[in-house]
Amino acid sequence: MPTPSVEQLLPILQTAVGPVILVSGVGLLLLTMTNRLGRVIDRGRSLAQEHRTNPNADQERILTQLMILNRRAALIRRAITLASLSVLLAAILVIVIFLTALFHWEVSIFLSGLFITCMLALIGSLIAFIQDLNLSLDAYQYDIKDVMGKKSF
Repeated sequence: MPTPSVEQLLPILQTAVGPVILVSGVGLLLLTMTNRLGRVIDRGRSLAQEHRTNPNADQERILTQLMILNRRAALIRRAITLASLSVLLAAILVIVIFLTALFHWEVSIFLSGLFITCMLALIGSLIAFIQDLNLSLDAYQYDIKDVMGKKSF
């Protein structure tokens, strides 16, 4: 098989760049998610310490918050896992696009399936992320209800 020229490689590389942009965007989303997970973990540890060391604290409130934080951590873990899977599939997609063009393979069904799976993983990740946002706001409402007397938003 002859080595492709630069002119032949350029369109292949241009086609393969699309999923790379997806990787960059999802990377920023992953950064946000890992920061949220870190805050959930820190808050959970703080509340667990308060629960253990302060018997005069509102134990019911602390336990409720810990349950909410545990659920949030699970949602964020799911979101991070699915976003990471999406990035992995996008990276595989880049390689397959390049190899398909280079070796003239006919794998359009496989490419389509890979792309669709990548997008489904991203959609699942975003759904879990939105669920975490909603649960976070519910926890906030629970925290301030005694001060505000009703829902603030």
